[in-house]
Amino acid sequence: MPSTEEAVKLARSIAGERLAACAQMVGPIRSVYWWQGEIKDAQEWQLLIKTTAALFPALEAHIKANHSYDTPEIIATPIVAGSAEYFAWISAETRRTDASS
Repeated sequence: MPSTEEAVKLARSIAGERLAACAQMVGPIRSVYWWQGEIKDAQEWQLLIKTTAALFPALEAHIKANHSYDTPEIIATPIVAGSAEYFAWISAETRRTDASS
């Protein structure tokens, strides 16, 4: 994301919709990348989002609808191990209620 404000807004909307138990902002980071035929050099903020595999499609749609980039980085990385308590917390906090579904 190009700004702290946009990162906070997106993180709050993700958590508010219970699409994730947590969204952590990392940054600023510097990204050097190809975009539309030229190399870019930009300061960005990255969100690390803790959710369940079942919620990934809804989370992806939410990010695409609320992100300012045409092609935001949306990737899922497998977790090969973790504490049962942490996984239980993620599951508990991403249970969507009637008000948030």
